[in-house]
Amino acid sequence: MNICIAGAGAIGCTLAARLAHSGQTVNVLARGKTLDVIQQKGIHLTDIDGDYNVNVNASDSAKDLGPQDIIFICTKAPALPVMLELIKPMLHEKTIVIPVVNGIPWWYFQGVEGRFSGDHIQAIDPQGAVSKLLPHHHLIGCVVFITASRNAPGDVTSTNPHLIVLGEINHEMSERLEHVRTIIELAGIETRTTDNIRDQIWTKVAANLTSNPLSVVTQGTLEQLYADDRLKPLVRRMLDEVLLVAASYGARIRFDPHTFMELGAGMGAVKTSMLQDYEADQPLELGAIGYSVLELAHKVDVPMVATQNLLDLTAFIAEQRQSHKSSTPNT
Repeated sequence: MNICIAGAGAIGCTLAARLAHSGQTVNVLARGKTLDVIQQKGIHLTDIDGDYNVNVNASDSAKDLGPQDIIFICTKAPALPVMLELIKPMLHEKTIVIPVVNGIPWWYFQGVEGRFSGDHIQAIDPQGAVSKLLPHHHLIGCVVFITASRNAPGDVTSTNPHLIVLGEINHEMSERLEHVRTIIELAGIETRTTDNIRDQIWTKVAANLTSNPLSVVTQGTLEQLYADDRLKPLVRRMLDEVLLVAASYGARIRFDPHTFMELGAGMGAVKTSMLQDYEADQPLELGAIGYSVLELAHKVDVPMVATQNLLDLTAFIAEQRQSHKSSTPNT
């Protein structure tokens, strides 16, 4: 199999290192300093199973990498339109595209029948612009429960167990789904398949939404957000709001709120991906992680007052930082 990792951030490098170490042919679509480092030194991953140093074929040109059988889209949600354009030269009729992206996916209302079938979520797919970039038959849904931090370009550390859940967006159990599961499982990553990927999406959304924006406001780690008595009431209120919206869409989340909070605290002194983006002056995934959920809540008339207030506060803080940065003269 020709496997491409499109995007060489923390999650992308984790997948690339594990897959390459297992013997798969791994190509990495990257750019800038990250591309230079990977071409010269390869990828270094430190996780709970040990250290991995792997060499991969890396390029900033999808055309040079050629047709791929599986493409993992490992980018932030704001960069999706650009990335989906970039990967087009790598597609053939049976290419499987797996977006490894936080939040509500742009394809959420595609592939299944329901009250809102065919709708587009404006916060992440305005007027269906993103949906038009990739035919849905290429897609397999994915929810990744991996915490990883980038120490430097091509150098990543992950301190918790890896878990990936895969599912067809039409909820069918297919041969290709099992084939992909096997490939990832053989790379030492626990991998499950499901006949309802949207349940897993809501589980991850609940985790992201109750932790990522608040981490930017407080600069807190996962352990602090879910265990500090001063923060827990707000986190719990937001969690209740998310769970109500999820239930309104028929989603089944198997963790009760108390267990959910304990699991979050148990992740330890880990910075969320949004806090890492904030510290690196990168765009925040507020649309996919937050405002898309508010949009879905509005569709079913569920108020999310605490969540709305925190998202707006986070957006304000991020805008103030960018404004201050652009107004500060270079010295």
